[in-house]
Amino acid sequence: MNAYRRDHPDELPEISEPERAELARLRKEVRELKAEREFLGKAAAFFAKEFR
Repeated sequence: MNAYRRDHPDELPEISEPERAELARLRKEVRELKAEREFLGKAAAFFAKEFR
């Protein structure tokens, strides 16, 4: 895909302002969800050790 983009730079569609805003919102949401998943994994490991 990167090679195609290099070979065809004029064919790349521009991203509109609403799409940029949504992309930024989604990237932020992904960061938050990854942090929550990491926290929950650590909490689960902690409680698994406590109950053994």
